[in-house]
Amino acid sequence: MTTTEILTGERADLLETLRQHRWFLTFTAQGLTDEQAASSPTASALCIGGLIKHVCAVEENWVRFIEQGTSAMEADPGSEAYENHEANFRMADGETLEGLVARYHEVAAHTDKLVETVDLDLSHPLPSAPWFPEGKTWSARRVFVHIVAETSQHAGHADIIRETIDGQKTMG
Repeated sequence: MTTTEILTGERADLLETLRQHRWFLTFTAQGLTDEQAASSPTASALCIGGLIKHVCAVEENWVRFIEQGTSAMEADPGSEAYENHEANFRMADGETLEGLVARYHEVAAHTDKLVETVDLDLSHPLPSAPWFPEGKTWSARRVFVHIVAETSQHAGHADIIRETIDGQKTMG
């Protein structure tokens, strides 16, 4: 796609919605120190940096699913992500908010290019997992909608955490 072409219809709607909800999520992190971004000031163990890290990983994994199929979603039994799912929601030693946001922007740019070009009807069977119905397939379109939902849900979590930290709200 050249810079003179303009997306319309479904692709434009998907991109606009993805970008809006990513903005909501990253806006909550603006002006925070790494310590604040790693803090869990609510009853939940969630933190803003960890939410950005998690949403980035989820988006990246689902994009691999679109590009490579079911096997791209199968967890490596020896990996940290497999062994300690909660670590995906926390900032690790040495991680910075700036680094996590930069990585998220990289993943988002790749996803956006895919939204512009992929056959939205391209489908793959979901991997075998207790949270997926057996024998179900998802199209690229369905995956993008899922990424929007995941991002939106966690942007709301981040907004509550940020309000607890210093009173800032994304909206209102």
